[in-house]
Amino acid sequence: MSSELSPSPKDNDPAVPAVAPAKPTGKEAALPAEKPAAKIVPDENDPTQGGTKAVPAARMPLRNVIIFSLAVVGVAAALVAAYIFGMERKAQPPVFKPVSSPFDSAIYANGIIESDQSSGANINIYPEVAGPVTQVLVHQGQKVSTGTTLFTIDDSVQRATMELAEANLKAVQDQYDKRRASYDFDSKSISKDVLDTAEDAVHQATAALKAAHALLQKYSVKARMDGVVLAINATTGSYVSALGAYNTYTQGSDPLVVMGAPQDFLAVRCYVDEILVSRLPSAWHMQAQMSIRGTDIKVPLEFVRIQPYVSPKIELSDQRQEKVDLRVLPVIFRFEKKDAPVYPGQLVDVYIGQK
Repeated sequence: MSSELSPSPKDNDPAVPAVAPAKPTGKEAALPAEKPAAKIVPDENDPTQGGTKAVPAARMPLRNVIIFSLAVVGVAAALVAAYIFGMERKAQPPVFKPVSSPFDSAIYANGIIESDQSSGANINIYPEVAGPVTQVLVHQGQKVSTGTTLFTIDDSVQRATMELAEANLKAVQDQYDKRRASYDFDSKSISKDVLDTAEDAVHQATAALKAAHALLQKYSVKARMDGVVLAINATTGSYVSALGAYNTYTQGSDPLVVMGAPQDFLAVRCYVDEILVSRLPSAWHMQAQMSIRGTDIKVPLEFVRIQPYVSPKIELSDQRQEKVDLRVLPVIFRFEKKDAPVYPGQLVDVYIGQK
Protein backbone atom coordinates (compact mmCIF):
# COMPACT_ATOMS: atom_id res chain seq x y z
CA MET A 1 0.00 0.00 0.00
CA SER A 2 2.79 2.33 0.71
CA SER A 3 4.16 1.80 -2.75
CA GLU A 4 0.94 2.87 -4.35
CA LEU A 5 0.82 6.10 -2.34
CA SER A 6 4.46 7.03 -2.95
CA PRO A 7 4.80 9.74 -5.57
CA SER A 8 6.47 8.95 -8.92
CA PRO A 9 9.59 10.81 -9.88
CA LYS A 10 7.68 12.35 -12.75
CA ASP A 11 5.16 13.82 -10.34
CA ASN A 12 7.78 16.19 -8.95
CA ASP A 13 8.83 17.34 -12.48
CA PRO A 14 7.14 20.67 -13.17
CA ALA A 15 7.44 20.15 -16.99
CA VAL A 16 5.18 17.07 -16.87
CA PRO A 17 1.51 17.59 -15.98
CA ALA A 18 0.31 15.64 -12.99
CA VAL A 19 -3.00 14.73 -14.53
CA ALA A 20 -3.15 12.81 -17.83
CA PRO A 21 -5.33 14.38 -20.47
CA ALA A 22 -8.79 12.95 -20.78
CA LYS A 23 -9.70 11.02 -23.86
CA PRO A 24 -12.13 12.76 -26.20
CA THR A 25 -15.64 11.50 -26.05
CA GLY A 26 -18.70 12.01 -28.16
CA LYS A 27 -18.53 14.75 -30.80
CA GLU A 28 -14.96 15.62 -29.90
CA ALA A 29 -13.82 12.16 -30.92
CA ALA A 30 -15.40 12.57 -34.34
CA LEU A 31 -13.44 15.75 -35.20
CA PRO A 32 -10.27 15.18 -37.34
CA ALA A 33 -6.90 15.85 -35.92
CA GLU A 34 -5.33 19.22 -36.73
CA LYS A 35 -2.61 19.28 -39.44
CA PRO A 36 0.75 20.86 -38.70
CA ALA A 37 0.88 24.51 -39.66
CA ALA A 38 2.71 25.49 -42.90
CA LYS A 39 5.92 27.41 -42.68
CA ILE A 40 5.39 31.13 -43.14
CA VAL A 41 7.84 32.75 -45.54
CA PRO A 42 7.67 36.52 -45.96
CA ASP A 43 6.73 37.76 -49.47
CA GLU A 44 7.68 41.36 -50.05
CA ASN A 45 5.69 41.54 -53.32
CA ASP A 46 2.31 40.78 -51.72
CA PRO A 47 1.17 43.85 -49.72
CA THR A 48 -2.30 42.37 -49.10
CA GLN A 49 -0.88 39.76 -46.74
CA GLY A 50 1.28 42.11 -44.78
CA GLY A 51 4.42 41.11 -46.63
CA THR A 52 4.12 37.38 -45.92
CA LYS A 53 2.99 34.45 -48.05
CA ALA A 54 2.46 30.86 -47.12
CA VAL A 55 4.91 28.78 -49.19
CA PRO A 56 5.33 25.09 -48.67
CA ALA A 57 8.73 24.19 -47.33
CA ALA A 58 9.21 21.61 -50.15
CA ARG A 59 9.59 24.37 -52.87
CA MET A 60 12.65 26.01 -51.43
CA PRO A 61 15.16 23.41 -52.72
CA LEU A 62 13.68 23.63 -56.29
CA ARG A 63 14.38 27.37 -56.47
CA ASN A 64 17.96 26.80 -55.44
CA VAL A 65 18.33 24.14 -58.14
CA ILE A 66 17.02 26.53 -60.82
CA ILE A 67 19.39 29.33 -59.77
CA PHE A 68 22.33 26.94 -59.71
CA SER A 69 21.41 25.58 -63.19
CA LEU A 70 21.20 29.09 -64.69
CA ALA A 71 24.60 29.96 -63.23
CA VAL A 72 26.13 26.85 -64.76
CA VAL A 73 24.57 27.63 -68.17
CA GLY A 74 25.87 31.22 -68.03
CA VAL A 75 29.41 30.09 -67.22
CA ALA A 76 29.29 27.54 -70.05
CA ALA A 77 28.04 30.17 -72.52
CA ALA A 78 30.82 32.53 -71.46
CA LEU A 79 33.45 29.84 -72.02
CA VAL A 80 32.05 28.97 -75.47
CA ALA A 81 31.95 32.65 -76.48
CA ALA A 82 35.49 33.20 -75.28
CA TYR A 83 36.66 30.24 -77.33
CA ILE A 84 34.84 31.34 -80.49
CA PHE A 85 35.97 34.95 -80.33
CA GLY A 86 39.47 33.91 -79.38
CA MET A 87 39.93 31.79 -82.50
CA GLU A 88 42.56 33.17 -84.87
CA ARG A 89 41.09 33.79 -88.33
CA LYS A 90 43.33 33.87 -91.35
CA ALA A 91 43.07 36.93 -93.59
CA GLN A 92 41.43 36.27 -96.94
CA PRO A 93 43.64 36.67 -100.00
CA PRO A 94 43.17 39.91 -102.01
CA VAL A 95 40.73 39.85 -104.90
CA PHE A 96 43.43 41.12 -107.24
CA LYS A 97 47.17 41.54 -107.01
CA PRO A 98 48.15 44.94 -105.58
CA VAL A 99 49.77 47.35 -108.02
CA SER A 100 53.54 47.15 -108.20
CA SER A 101 56.29 48.75 -110.26
CA PRO A 102 57.27 46.83 -113.42
CA PHE A 103 60.60 48.71 -113.66
CA ASP A 104 63.74 48.56 -111.58
CA SER A 105 63.50 52.28 -110.87
CA ALA A 106 60.23 54.12 -111.46
CA ILE A 107 58.11 57.08 -110.40
CA TYR A 108 54.53 56.55 -109.24
CA ALA A 109 51.82 58.99 -110.35
CA ASN A 110 48.06 59.26 -110.33
CA GLY A 111 46.51 59.30 -113.79
CA ILE A 112 43.14 60.12 -115.29
CA ILE A 113 41.79 58.87 -118.62
CA GLU A 114 41.01 61.53 -121.23
CA SER A 115 40.18 61.75 -124.89
CA ASP A 116 43.20 61.59 -127.15
CA GLN A 117 43.21 65.01 -128.80
CA SER A 118 45.74 67.73 -129.45
CA SER A 119 44.20 70.11 -126.94
CA GLY A 120 44.45 67.53 -124.21
CA ALA A 121 40.99 68.32 -122.86
CA ASN A 122 37.39 67.44 -123.52
CA ILE A 123 35.10 69.72 -125.53
CA ASN A 124 32.57 71.55 -123.35
CA ILE A 125 29.60 72.86 -125.34
CA TYR A 126 27.58 75.82 -124.03
CA PRO A 127 24.64 77.51 -125.77
CA GLU A 128 24.95 81.12 -126.88
CA VAL A 129 21.29 81.90 -126.10
CA ALA A 130 18.95 81.23 -123.19
CA GLY A 131 15.68 79.35 -123.06
CA PRO A 132 14.08 75.98 -122.32
CA VAL A 133 15.36 72.91 -124.17
CA THR A 134 12.79 71.56 -126.63
CA GLN A 135 14.67 68.54 -128.01
CA VAL A 136 17.73 66.45 -127.15
CA LEU A 137 18.73 64.69 -130.37
CA VAL A 138 21.76 62.66 -129.18
CA HIS A 139 22.52 60.21 -126.40
CA GLN A 140 25.59 59.50 -124.31
CA GLY A 141 28.19 57.42 -126.10
CA GLN A 142 26.89 58.32 -129.56
CA LYS A 143 29.39 59.09 -132.30
CA VAL A 144 28.60 62.35 -134.09
CA SER A 145 30.10 64.20 -137.02
CA THR A 146 30.67 67.90 -137.61
CA GLY A 147 27.37 69.79 -138.03
CA THR A 148 25.17 67.23 -136.24
CA THR A 149 22.42 68.95 -134.23
CA LEU A 150 22.80 68.05 -130.57
CA PHE A 151 19.79 69.82 -129.03
CA THR A 152 17.37 72.66 -129.77
CA ILE A 153 16.14 75.56 -127.62
CA ASP A 154 12.73 77.23 -127.78
CA ASP A 155 13.02 79.83 -130.60
CA SER A 156 9.43 81.08 -130.80
CA VAL A 157 10.32 84.66 -129.86
CA GLN A 158 13.33 84.83 -132.16
CA ARG A 159 11.34 83.33 -135.04
CA ALA A 160 8.71 86.07 -134.63
CA THR A 161 11.52 88.64 -134.60
CA MET A 162 12.84 87.27 -137.89
CA GLU A 163 9.37 87.40 -139.46
CA LEU A 164 9.10 91.02 -138.38
CA ALA A 165 12.48 91.75 -140.00
CA GLU A 166 11.31 90.09 -143.22
CA ALA A 167 8.15 92.24 -143.27
CA ASN A 168 10.17 95.39 -142.64
CA LEU A 169 12.53 94.52 -145.48
CA LYS A 170 9.64 93.98 -147.86
CA ALA A 171 8.11 97.34 -146.91
CA VAL A 172 11.28 99.36 -147.44
CA GLN A 173 12.07 97.39 -150.61
CA ASP A 174 8.66 98.29 -152.10
CA GLN A 175 9.15 101.91 -151.13
CA TYR A 176 12.57 101.96 -152.75
CA ASP A 177 11.30 100.29 -155.92
CA LYS A 178 8.56 102.91 -156.31
CA ARG A 179 10.95 105.80 -155.81
CA ARG A 180 13.48 104.24 -158.14
CA ALA A 181 10.84 103.82 -160.85
CA SER A 182 9.72 107.41 -160.42
CA TYR A 183 13.30 108.65 -160.58
CA ASP A 184 14.02 106.60 -163.69
CA PHE A 185 10.87 107.89 -165.40
CA ASP A 186 11.55 111.51 -164.49
CA SER A 187 14.66 112.48 -162.59
CA LYS A 188 13.02 115.71 -161.52
CA SER A 189 10.00 113.96 -159.95
CA ILE A 190 12.03 112.96 -156.86
CA SER A 191 15.25 114.16 -155.42
CA LYS A 192 18.37 112.05 -155.39
CA ASP A 193 18.65 112.32 -151.60
CA VAL A 194 15.22 110.73 -151.10
CA LEU A 195 16.19 107.88 -153.42
CA ASP A 196 19.47 107.36 -151.59
CA THR A 197 17.68 107.35 -148.22
CA ALA A 198 15.28 104.67 -149.45
CA GLU A 199 18.18 102.60 -150.71
CA ASP A 200 19.96 102.89 -147.33
CA ALA A 201 16.78 101.73 -145.57
CA VAL A 202 16.80 98.61 -147.77
CA HIS A 203 20.40 97.86 -146.82
CA GLN A 204 19.64 98.30 -143.11
CA ALA A 205 16.57 96.06 -143.28
CA THR A 206 18.58 93.41 -145.13
CA ALA A 207 21.30 93.47 -142.48
CA ALA A 208 18.69 93.25 -139.69
CA LEU A 209 17.16 90.20 -141.38
CA LYS A 210 20.56 88.52 -141.65
CA ALA A 211 21.25 89.17 -137.96
CA ALA A 212 17.85 87.79 -136.98
CA HIS A 213 18.42 84.69 -139.11
CA ALA A 214 21.93 84.14 -137.66
CA LEU A 215 20.58 84.47 -134.11
CA LEU A 216 17.83 82.01 -134.93
CA GLN A 217 20.48 79.44 -135.88
CA LYS A 218 21.96 79.71 -132.39
CA TYR A 219 18.87 77.99 -130.98
CA SER A 220 20.04 74.78 -132.66
CA VAL A 221 23.32 73.75 -131.04
CA LYS A 222 25.51 71.63 -133.34
CA ALA A 223 28.72 69.68 -133.03
CA ARG A 224 31.82 71.56 -134.15
CA MET A 225 33.95 68.44 -134.75
CA ASP A 226 33.78 64.68 -135.10
CA GLY A 227 33.73 62.89 -131.78
CA VAL A 228 31.78 61.03 -129.13
CA VAL A 229 29.18 62.43 -126.73
CA LEU A 230 30.56 61.78 -123.24
CA ALA A 231 27.95 63.50 -121.07
CA ILE A 232 24.62 65.33 -121.42
CA ASN A 233 23.66 67.59 -118.53
CA ALA A 234 20.26 68.82 -119.71
CA THR A 235 16.98 67.26 -120.72
CA THR A 236 13.82 68.37 -122.48
CA GLY A 237 12.22 71.18 -120.51
CA SER A 238 15.40 72.25 -118.70
CA TYR A 239 16.18 75.95 -118.75
CA VAL A 240 19.66 76.73 -120.04
CA SER A 241 21.67 79.87 -120.59
CA ALA A 242 25.09 80.91 -121.79
CA LEU A 243 26.44 79.68 -118.42
CA GLY A 244 25.18 76.17 -119.11
CA ALA A 245 22.73 74.06 -117.12
CA TYR A 246 22.27 74.45 -113.37
CA ASN A 247 23.24 71.36 -111.37
CA THR A 248 21.19 70.95 -108.17
CA TYR A 249 23.79 68.64 -106.60
CA THR A 250 26.88 70.82 -107.04
CA GLN A 251 24.85 74.07 -107.07
CA GLY A 252 26.87 75.21 -110.04
CA SER A 253 26.59 75.34 -113.81
CA ASP A 254 27.70 72.49 -116.06
CA PRO A 255 28.16 72.42 -119.84
CA LEU A 256 25.16 71.08 -121.71
CA VAL A 257 27.21 68.53 -123.65
CA VAL A 258 30.71 67.18 -123.08
CA MET A 259 32.33 65.72 -126.19
CA GLY A 260 35.56 63.84 -126.72
CA ALA A 261 37.62 62.73 -129.67
CA PRO A 262 36.96 59.32 -131.26
CA GLN A 263 37.67 56.52 -128.77
CA ASP A 264 40.09 54.43 -130.84
CA PHE A 265 42.93 55.90 -128.77
CA LEU A 266 42.71 57.35 -125.27
CA ALA A 267 45.08 59.58 -123.35
CA VAL A 268 46.29 59.35 -119.75
CA ARG A 269 47.14 62.56 -117.95
CA CYS A 270 49.57 61.76 -115.12
CA TYR A 271 50.24 64.12 -112.24
CA VAL A 272 53.84 63.83 -111.05
CA ASP A 273 54.67 65.21 -107.60
CA GLU A 274 56.87 68.31 -107.83
CA ILE A 275 59.42 66.59 -105.56
CA LEU A 276 59.83 63.81 -108.16
CA VAL A 277 59.98 66.05 -111.24
CA SER A 278 63.79 66.08 -111.19
CA ARG A 279 63.81 62.28 -111.45
CA LEU A 280 61.74 62.18 -114.64
CA PRO A 281 63.61 60.54 -117.54
CA SER A 282 64.09 62.42 -120.78
CA ALA A 283 61.33 62.31 -123.35
CA TRP A 284 63.39 59.98 -125.60
CA HIS A 285 63.95 57.42 -122.85
CA MET A 286 60.61 57.59 -121.04
CA GLN A 287 58.33 54.57 -120.76
CA ALA A 288 55.27 53.98 -118.60
CA GLN A 289 52.74 51.34 -117.63
CA MET A 290 49.16 51.85 -116.48
CA SER A 291 47.34 49.63 -113.97
CA ILE A 292 43.56 49.60 -113.98
CA ARG A 293 42.23 49.65 -110.44
CA GLY A 294 40.27 46.63 -109.32
CA THR A 295 41.83 44.37 -111.95
CA ASP A 296 45.15 42.77 -112.83
CA ILE A 297 45.17 44.48 -116.26
CA LYS A 298 48.34 46.39 -117.10
CA VAL A 299 48.58 48.50 -120.26
CA PRO A 300 51.83 49.91 -121.74
CA LEU A 301 51.71 53.63 -122.50
CA GLU A 302 53.22 55.77 -125.23
CA PHE A 303 54.69 59.12 -124.27
CA VAL A 304 53.04 62.14 -125.96
CA ARG A 305 54.15 65.35 -124.27
CA ILE A 306 54.76 67.17 -121.00
CA GLN A 307 52.54 70.10 -120.09
CA PRO A 308 55.22 72.57 -118.94
CA TYR A 309 53.25 74.16 -116.14
CA VAL A 310 53.30 73.01 -112.51
CA SER A 311 49.87 73.52 -110.96
CA PRO A 312 48.11 72.66 -107.66
CA LYS A 313 46.96 69.06 -107.38
CA ILE A 314 43.24 68.68 -108.13
CA GLU A 315 42.87 64.99 -109.06
CA LEU A 316 42.64 62.98 -105.85
CA SER A 317 42.98 59.21 -105.45
CA ASP A 318 41.01 59.04 -102.14
CA GLN A 319 43.93 57.48 -100.29
CA ARG A 320 44.28 58.12 -96.55
CA GLN A 321 47.87 59.35 -96.72
CA GLU A 322 47.42 61.38 -99.89
CA LYS A 323 48.84 64.89 -99.78
CA VAL A 324 46.76 67.69 -101.23
CA ASP A 325 48.92 70.70 -100.35
CA LEU A 326 51.41 70.20 -103.19
CA ARG A 327 51.89 70.98 -106.87
CA VAL A 328 52.17 68.53 -109.74
CA LEU A 329 53.47 68.40 -113.29
CA PRO A 330 51.09 66.90 -115.90
CA VAL A 331 52.60 64.30 -118.24
CA ILE A 332 50.44 62.96 -121.09
CA PHE A 333 50.59 59.42 -122.49
CA ARG A 334 48.35 57.58 -124.93
CA PHE A 335 47.33 53.98 -125.60
CA GLU A 336 45.12 52.03 -127.95
CA LYS A 337 41.84 51.23 -126.25
CA LYS A 338 40.88 47.98 -128.01
CA ASP A 339 38.90 46.01 -125.41
CA ALA A 340 40.34 47.68 -122.30
CA PRO A 341 37.54 48.40 -119.75
CA VAL A 342 38.43 52.06 -119.29
CA TYR A 343 36.50 55.27 -119.90
CA PRO A 344 37.32 59.01 -119.84
CA GLY A 345 37.37 60.34 -116.30
CA GLN A 346 38.59 57.07 -114.74
CA LEU A 347 41.48 57.19 -112.25
CA VAL A 348 44.41 54.79 -112.84
CA ASP A 349 47.84 54.07 -111.35
CA VAL A 350 50.88 54.82 -113.53
CA TYR A 351 54.56 53.95 -113.11
CA ILE A 352 57.02 55.97 -115.18
CA GLY A 353 60.42 54.42 -115.82
CA GLN A 354 63.45 54.75 -118.08
CA LYS A 355 64.21 52.62 -121.10
